[in-house]
Amino acid sequence: MKSYLRAITEEDPYKLCFVCLGNICRSPTAEGIFIHKVKESGLESFFYIDSAGTAAYHVGEGANSKSQATANKHGIHLPSRARKFEYADLEEFDLILAMDRENFSNIHDLDRRDRFAHKIKLMRDFDPIPEDGSVPDPYYGGLQGFENVFQILNRSTEALLDELRPHIEK
Repeated sequence: MKSYLRAITEEDPYKLCFVCLGNICRSPTAEGIFIHKVKESGLESFFYIDSAGTAAYHVGEGANSKSQATANKHGIHLPSRARKFEYADLEEFDLILAMDRENFSNIHDLDRRDRFAHKIKLMRDFDPIPEDGSVPDPYYGGLQGFENVFQILNRSTEALLDELRPHIEK
């Protein structure tokens, strides 16, 4: 069994944190899509889902308007407020999903004793079409960039939920 996998129960929900740089584009989109998929599956009591950023640029802000518009077009709500990823998150979460290699490295830098490396993964480790392994940052691009990110995260979160589903004990 992969080291980040464990039995998932309502008494001990599985905790996931999606992480990008500012926590206004990629990670809140991943969070919103995963929340939606979990609710559609009737599994919301088995998961605690959050997102954060490795930088504190946008703390307290909601998702970027282009991320919101793209998600809304697909019937997805993005409820998060930006927050900074902290050392305590390494202890708190079962699985920490970085959107790209820079954020993956930033998360690992917090883990100076290398205690939590087993639970830090790239989001695209779950993508059936992983390409270079990074979810591109759409912040400075047009709407097509946000749609591309949505499709990547939709595929990746679906595969992630498929991997976690067999570990749910009802």
